[in-house]
Amino acid sequence: MINDKLNKKEDEVMNAVFTLADGKEQILVSPYEIIALLPPKADYDTEKLEGVLRALELDGYFELISSDRKGEPMYVIHLKAAGLAYKRSDIQRKRGLYIKLGITAATAVLSFAIGMILKAIFGGNG
Repeated sequence: MINDKLNKKEDEVMNAVFTLADGKEQILVSPYEIIALLPPKADYDTEKLEGVLRALELDGYFELISSDRKGEPMYVIHLKAAGLAYKRSDIQRKRGLYIKLGITAATAVLSFAIGMILKAIFGGNG
């Protein structure tokens, strides 16, 4: 699963890029459009964003080309296979987490039930 190796900031930025791409493989976007989709309390600036984008590029999610349009910084982002599969892998990661939580809860209930049965059989009063 791809998302397992993303940290929180990378996951937030990748989610924003995937949202802006809206099914397209290549987009032209400003850093401010990406920052607008990020959680406000994460306190991103263009420098932090650039670092996270470069890390995602190194991880093979997309190709990133920095550009300039009328003095405004722009990015050309071309999603690769890992970037295009981002949402699918995110859903799989969440599904796996829910399964693990379900197994943990079922194990706890089963352990409690077995404990109560053993207590009833052997008449433990404390």
